[in-house]
Amino acid sequence: MSKIMPFTGAQAVANAMRQINPDVVAVFPITPQTEIMMQFAKFHADGDVDTELVRVESEHSAMSCCVGASAAGARAITATASAGLALMWEILGVASGSRLPIVMPVVNRALSSPINIHCDHSDAMGCRDHGWIQIFNENAQEAYESVFLAVKLAEHPDVLLPAMVCLDGFITSHGVQNMELFEDKEMKDFVGEYQPKKWLLNTDDPVTVGPLELQDYFFETQKQRADAMMKAKEIYLSVGRELSKITGKEYPYFEGYQLDDAEAVIIVMNSTAGNTKAVIDKMRSEGKKVGLLKPRLFRPFPYEEIAKALSGKRYAAILDRAESYGANAPLYGEIKNALYEVQEKPKLKSYIYGLGGRNIFEAEIENVFETLLSGDFDPMEVGHIGLRGESQ
Repeated sequence: MSKIMPFTGAQAVANAMRQINPDVVAVFPITPQTEIMMQFAKFHADGDVDTELVRVESEHSAMSCCVGASAAGARAITATASAGLALMWEILGVASGSRLPIVMPVVNRALSSPINIHCDHSDAMGCRDHGWIQIFNENAQEAYESVFLAVKLAEHPDVLLPAMVCLDGFITSHGVQNMELFEDKEMKDFVGEYQPKKWLLNTDDPVTVGPLELQDYFFETQKQRADAMMKAKEIYLSVGRELSKITGKEYPYFEGYQLDDAEAVIIVMNSTAGNTKAVIDKMRSEGKKVGLLKPRLFRPFPYEEIAKALSGKRYAAILDRAESYGANAPLYGEIKNALYEVQEKPKLKSYIYGLGGRNIFEAEIENVFETLLSGDFDPMEVGHIGLRGESQ
């Protein structure tokens, strides 16, 4: 029987890791991810897991440790944030290129410089094309359940790619929420035991991992990685259906809230979706047809499905918690790509918000909706919500 517990997002993720009981966990602290590994280390010290807990000297080493463990046939997990993720950059490609199903919670935090320890999505967006599955989560409950989904998806024999489980720094990682904790046994049974087809320590079937590939084979293995990522899109839904038998939840590519008849739609990921839902409830009570589209699976990106959901809408604002300097903001660019061939596409507006943890308020979200409903906006001009000296 499940039970309701008051957990921070970090505690929720750590409890998912406890229930999975990975073979190897590499730990290194970085704000605001440290709470995940601190909680998991307590589980380890109390004997709740028999994981090999490896204390490394950097995030680069943490991912290197996971690569070695996964290549040797172990289920490996680590967690990071911000500059820690950036320091792993070289090894992120090694993990995905070697087809190693490592799972990594990423507690989203701004990248330096200047130094900032609060939430935005610049860390995950910086490596969005590095061959990792990326699942974004609104709250502690979603982050908890996504860890199980990510393990099962990453280890599927037709996928074998690493996966990030993204949650907002401090807002989700340190905010306390009531959440449903499912039974240890059923969650462990759901992920099962990792059964690698090939592993380094199997001397009866030797294999090379990460060899030199020049012009003769490199192109082919990159195509295999791309094909596996597209396969992950299909398998994500089947794994989600299996998980829903335990949780009773759904795991779509994206969540629609009051979306079906909405004339004006905000598209936003992670914790800000919760604020947006509250604004939608208020405006709906006033007779205004507004709605939300909240992407959960960002890599691979569900272009066709999102295009279908937005077809026929009048207006849509895409809120990015990251800049893409000199180009379209990351989420906005993907939505625009998705709508390229749609005949009845909405008029789009790109907004940047919340960089470095700046709060976004319900009044500001309501103002975005009102701007959309008026139709009086320049789709080529990027808005900046809450920026000093600039109106929306």
